[in-house]
Amino acid sequence: MPSHLPPGAQVLPDADAVARAAADHLVAVCADAAQERIAVCLSGGSTPKRLYELLAGPEYVDRLPWDRLHWFFGDDRVVPWDDPLSNVRMVREAFGHGAPLPETHLHFIPSDLGPERGAEAYARTLRDFYGAARLDPARPLFDLVLLGLGEDGHTASLFPGKPALAETGALAVAVPEAGLAPFVPRITLTFPALASARRSLFLVTGAGKREALARIHAGEDLPASRVTSLGGLVWLIDAAAAEA
Repeated sequence: MPSHLPPGAQVLPDADAVARAAADHLVAVCADAAQERIAVCLSGGSTPKRLYELLAGPEYVDRLPWDRLHWFFGDDRVVPWDDPLSNVRMVREAFGHGAPLPETHLHFIPSDLGPERGAEAYARTLRDFYGAARLDPARPLFDLVLLGLGEDGHTASLFPGKPALAETGALAVAVPEAGLAPFVPRITLTFPALASARRSLFLVTGAGKREALARIHAGEDLPASRVTSLGGLVWLIDAAAAEA
């Protein structure tokens, strides 16, 4: 592994290879899961979309227990679900008709309620699914968390310098002002929610992410640097992003 990359980094040839490696991780998580329900926290972006299309395609669709999988969202923009900026729309389009997915297993962020009420409602959804008001370190909320890395070092909608970074109690919070375009309000999971995972994957692709990776390696206090996981934290990085 190149010394300038985060611990746990795996360098892969391209974005498609990153998506395929993430798909294999999910298959392994499902194979290891003994519980009835398997919770996955989804990320937005072009690389995760490749992953979701792959999962619904012929190579992987029959390797996943779709009736046990429940899909949550790490963040979303406060726009209608059919808006091109919506992560809900992206995931629906990526899964298409290939995934035998019960509609009730897609747990959307209720952006139609607005930032504050939507965040409160989604936090209730997470607590109800989990079955307790507080997270227990011995029982993670998610089996797998998927994360991306912004060019400014943000992840989910946890942007540098924003109040959401300091939240330690709530599972989801409003982000009234995004740190990058498009400057629309967002709803994001918090660090405690994202950390409650059996396994976490960062999917990082493209030359535009090199600087953010270098800043993380240098020890700069970026949002992505603060992410922890109860289980393993793995960085899947393509060659373009990994180049020094």
